[in-house]
Amino acid sequence: MGLFKKKIVTKTYDKENKKPVIKASICNGEQVAGFKDIHTGKIEEVMLIKNQADLDAFKKMYAIDEEIEKEY
Repeated sequence: MGLFKKKIVTKTYDKENKKPVIKASICNGEQVAGFKDIHTGKIEEVMLIKNQADLDAFKKMYAIDEEIEKEY
């Protein structure tokens, strides 16, 4: 039943200094969505991406419309 569906709360991130990326493992294919600092290159991991629904939830959570770049 869909009575207690979890609400997705829109969050914000520093759009001037960070960009959304998906960090993908070459070995096992694990994918983690997060934000990469443009200046330092450090990635802040936010959530594990297991399927397209997880990716859509991440994009909706942070109001991201563009395609997210993958890094290996």
